[in-house]
Amino acid sequence: MRIALFLVGILILIVAEVARVYYIMPFPGSQVDEVIDLAYFIDGYIWIFRIIGIAMIAYPAFTLLGEPNRYIKFTGHALLIFWVLVVYMFNFRFLADKMFYQPSQKIFAPISENKVSAKKIIIGVAINGQAKAFPIEVIGYHHQVRDTIGGEPLMITYCTVCRTGRVFSPIVNNKLENFRLVGMDHYNAMFEDETTKSWWRQVNGEAIAGPLLGTTLTEVPSEQMSLQAWMDRYPNTLVMQPDPAFKDRYESLEKYDEGKMEGKLEGRDSLSWKDKSWVVGVPMGLFAKAYDWNQLVKDRVINDRIKGLPVMLALESDSVSFHSWVPVVGKDTLRFSYSDSLKILVDQNQSRWNWKGECVEGTMNGTKLETVQSYQEFWHSWKTFHPNTEIYKDE
Repeated sequence: MRIALFLVGILILIVAEVARVYYIMPFPGSQVDEVIDLAYFIDGYIWIFRIIGIAMIAYPAFTLLGEPNRYIKFTGHALLIFWVLVVYMFNFRFLADKMFYQPSQKIFAPISENKVSAKKIIIGVAINGQAKAFPIEVIGYHHQVRDTIGGEPLMITYCTVCRTGRVFSPIVNNKLENFRLVGMDHYNAMFEDETTKSWWRQVNGEAIAGPLLGTTLTEVPSEQMSLQAWMDRYPNTLVMQPDPAFKDRYESLEKYDEGKMEGKLEGRDSLSWKDKSWVVGVPMGLFAKAYDWNQLVKDRVINDRIKGLPVMLALESDSVSFHSWVPVVGKDTLRFSYSDSLKILVDQNQSRWNWKGECVEGTMNGTKLETVQSYQEFWHSWKTFHPNTEIYKDE
């Protein structure tokens, strides 16, 4: 009875610690099923499991000190040591916020002092006359960076496993909220708020577990492009510089921009419509559509409709800076093409448009297209979080 009690107690202690982390980290098989409710339950009641387990092993463990049977004594001690090792590994090594830290200092520089390569890909945000650029190889390690742009508090986020960059307002119930990286759900980064301990998805800012279940953070418009393209558009932009304290961590993502990372989590499949293929996803109200990145690189411009609503995607000459607009001016729906010689956009009336969506020459000179939010991400991510998405097929 004493030995059975000890073994059951040790089993509870070990399984609880492992399961608490296993279901919210990218271990084999952990991100496939719908287990977020179970994971949240285990995390919320972990101390109950610990108290029960310790209570069950306390007396048997004490009696091990005088146990005459060497085999039982050795096995008992080995299990206790193994449990301590599990506690250490799954609380201080495998937890997300113990692997990915927030910047120790946030350094922003004007273009004249910027040290980030102009070829690097950034997430750009412009609010109230102020623009800032965040290199994805920097925020990709941190997963979130808190900042203020144009007087607005923001939470700039990135998940390298989904290749999803999103910017949110961290205001929850009229209160400025703090978040920590807690793990992932379906390979997407997941945050926990400080006040209610609810868990939030990075890809859409939705609370998927906890008291605020179903609540959604307000998303702030952002764009992904090369730093050079962003600087051309916003010459007064500030650029986030790498934190010297995390130099080695940033270097581990050195090839992420180009999709040349090795490994199943962050590596890219250069073929089309594979799980790790790049797509451009465009959400429009209740609808969504995915566009093959390889197709966009080939065509430069895609004129399309999403449930009857006109949309146009375009890729700059650097082959990384993409944009999406509603190609409608007044009652006219425009059709665009890419000018190889001018490296700008031209509509069917031969009017010329820059990469801000502005007509700079022609019959519509001075008009501007409405921007549509779009994202570059891995196909597995887009189809998981937009299960009813349409797929663009070139006709």
